[in-house]
Amino acid sequence: MTTSATGATPGSGPTANSMRRALKRARDGVALDVTEAAVLLQARGTDLDDLTASAARVRDAGLDAAGRPGVITYSKSVFIPLTRLCRDKCHYCTFVTVPGKLRRAGHGMFMSPDEVLDIARRGAELGCKEALITLGDKPEDRWPEAREWLDAHGYDDTIAYVRAISIRILEETGLLPHLNPGVMSWTDFQRLKPVAPSMGMMLETTATRLWSEPGGPHHGSPDKEPAVRLRVLEDAGRSSVPFTSGLLIGIGETYGERADSLFALRRISRAYHGIQELIIQNFRAKPDTAMRGMPDAELDELIATVAVARHIMGPAACLQAPPNLVDSEYGRLIGAGIDDWGGVSPLTIDHVNPERPWPQIELLREQSSEAGFELRERLCVYPEFVQRGEPWLDPRLLPHVRALADPETGLALPDAVVEGHPWQEPEEAFTASGRTDLHHTIDTEGRTGDRRDDFDAVYGDWEALREAAAPGMVPSRIDTDVRSALATAADDPTKLTDDEALALLHADGPALDALCRIADDVRRAAVGDDVTYIVTRNINFTNVCYTGCRFCAFAQRRTDADAYTLSLDQVADRAAQAWDVGAVEVCMQGGIHPDLPGTAYFDIAKAVKERVPGMHVHAFSPMEVVNGATRTGLSIREWLTAAKEAGLDTIPGTAAEILDDEVRWVLTKGKLPAATWIEVVTTAHELGIRSSSTMMYGHVDQPRHWLGHFRTLSRIQQQTGGFTEFVTLPFIHTNAPVYLAGIARPGPTTRDNRAVMAMARLLLHPHIPNIQTSWVKLGTEGAAEMLRSGANDLGGTLMEETISRMAGSSYGSYKSVKDLIAVAEAAGRPARSRTTTYGEVPEERQRTAAASDGHLPELLPVLE
Repeated sequence: MTTSATGATPGSGPTANSMRRALKRARDGVALDVTEAAVLLQARGTDLDDLTASAARVRDAGLDAAGRPGVITYSKSVFIPLTRLCRDKCHYCTFVTVPGKLRRAGHGMFMSPDEVLDIARRGAELGCKEALITLGDKPEDRWPEAREWLDAHGYDDTIAYVRAISIRILEETGLLPHLNPGVMSWTDFQRLKPVAPSMGMMLETTATRLWSEPGGPHHGSPDKEPAVRLRVLEDAGRSSVPFTSGLLIGIGETYGERADSLFALRRISRAYHGIQELIIQNFRAKPDTAMRGMPDAELDELIATVAVARHIMGPAACLQAPPNLVDSEYGRLIGAGIDDWGGVSPLTIDHVNPERPWPQIELLREQSSEAGFELRERLCVYPEFVQRGEPWLDPRLLPHVRALADPETGLALPDAVVEGHPWQEPEEAFTASGRTDLHHTIDTEGRTGDRRDDFDAVYGDWEALREAAAPGMVPSRIDTDVRSALATAADDPTKLTDDEALALLHADGPALDALCRIADDVRRAAVGDDVTYIVTRNINFTNVCYTGCRFCAFAQRRTDADAYTLSLDQVADRAAQAWDVGAVEVCMQGGIHPDLPGTAYFDIAKAVKERVPGMHVHAFSPMEVVNGATRTGLSIREWLTAAKEAGLDTIPGTAAEILDDEVRWVLTKGKLPAATWIEVVTTAHELGIRSSSTMMYGHVDQPRHWLGHFRTLSRIQQQTGGFTEFVTLPFIHTNAPVYLAGIARPGPTTRDNRAVMAMARLLLHPHIPNIQTSWVKLGTEGAAEMLRSGANDLGGTLMEETISRMAGSSYGSYKSVKDLIAVAEAAGRPARSRTTTYGEVPEERQRTAAASDGHLPELLPVLE
């Protein structure tokens, strides 16, 4: 391991000319590149003075713009080491220990709730407002003793205990939890976001060799792989979690690697605007560690890194350097561009650096004042996020944060009383509000505007997204002969190779015509000529959502003119109206409304079943399932089981879009990853809850992504047999944010639609026999063409449809049974009705539907 930041030989530093050029660019406010940053990290003497002076000017401009000029902040906190067990083996760490040492010291594997609350209460008495909860990564994966402790106390995993103890801290002490549980999954963020206003995890470094090579500081530590940690930072941004991160300098990285790390943090900060604070922490060697012989990172290294970080991250960034890791050189850190001292505790030690006591707050105040700054207290969540509110702060946390925050500045209220408040769901979640008639006025009056009011903020940074989208939109080169691929498809479509399938997905002209004929022949052999449809009603119970799906024009802020939420009675009324006109199913989905509790979905299902016991409840996308599970603290399996007991029959396989995260993270900021979608549907199938499957295409995707999606669905179906059908969902571009921002293409072409339909039939054969086309997205003629290209199902009458219509579809919200039969006849085929699971429709339902057919618009408007 090298002992200098560069690992270079003496005299191999930057040239005077390169330093001079880089310093001038920094002074002039020109964006630095990685090479220039690496040069500036080596500035010393008068060059370092020059660098820090320009960095301080950048910091001051940011403070002026934020409305707190001359202010440096800190958080008054208590440090709670929830467990010191960890599955990692970092070579510099003294925080982590082993079960035997804990037992000998008389400690449990985890701190007990009483121990945690005792510290938190004493902190509250001293005016602390932050409970910094730090722990090792996933200790139960390495230590049986940790697993046994969790089992004995009723927790599925460490995250479950973190969630539970955070709620108790909020309710019993009033402190705000700031969580540092290490590497978290996207689902972990959903579980913890309702109980903590902020979270954090140090990136430390992007130097993979320090993790992969024997002897490196992170070797043998699975959670220290840089790619894994960068994914955590992105998932935090996708989940709208105010997040703290930073670098640990002097552990063997080169200056170039350190610069790369800073640029990686800038990239994520630009993309999601969610990194609330960057910590620049200097390495301090500790006894009894593998790195005890390493020299400490020098003060000049720290100063230069802070200054370069300020230039790279810009004036709006918040930069911190821990004051207990320097020897009274506070003025130099302020001069280098920091604007925060981090958490400082009047009660607890720094358990990560126990040999380095916190400075007294009054000393920090004096030192800050000498440098011309006023020391002000902040909360664990930074002022900008306090003032942003939703979606960054969960509604259940807002009362706790507002009790401690100055509404004008977002900083801590100096005289706030720190006391517990109930952690609970917002009251009156199902009060009807907003434009509840949107389901039919969308066809007569249209939408108020083509985009929601927070268009420039809720979706992340559009320019960064444009850069991220570009590689995935590059077409693949196709070398496979289409004629031989057509021959394979005609002989046995199950034998199509990926190369052959990809060639067919690109087919055009006569080859496309031949492909559609083959698909139609396979359809006829698999399911016959009958075109099926279902008499159903869509009920979108709310369109309030902050997930940030960039393809969605349905989602609105609660204050937007087109926002609405239905009451439970309104949902039940619509279900009853649908039953009265012959429906056998209601399909219910909604936005991820921050005020709706996790049990809201159960209430919706119960409301329908109580009003109309015979109605099939087809409801709640996998995203809604995850939302419900994380809000209730239940596992996905437990939540689905409870939903089934409440009346849920099947779930729609929407929220799939494209099951490839390369595409998903362009399409959506915060929706569930592909692996989580798969987990939800497979779990549902195992519980006897069948689902549809879907693919939305024609945006930032390519045929290779369609192929991967089809292969994934086929594998799931062979494993579970739980899909009732596959539904093609052409992207409606007109009002889609990702199109309005100039990133997505304007939906699929007719060629795309025909190729996707035909290949869906062939690639899913024989496992998913029912392939549905969407008349609401393609219209009558388009749907008929799809029936000639492999489809056998037209979907439903819908009765109301808001999602596609808000996106700009011009094909209406309702088709009568006669209309659907006419579409089938246009394709030369007979039609018949079906149930959700493709069974026979009872005679009584058929008669009722026939008697009411064509009169639905007059019957269905809901009166307040």
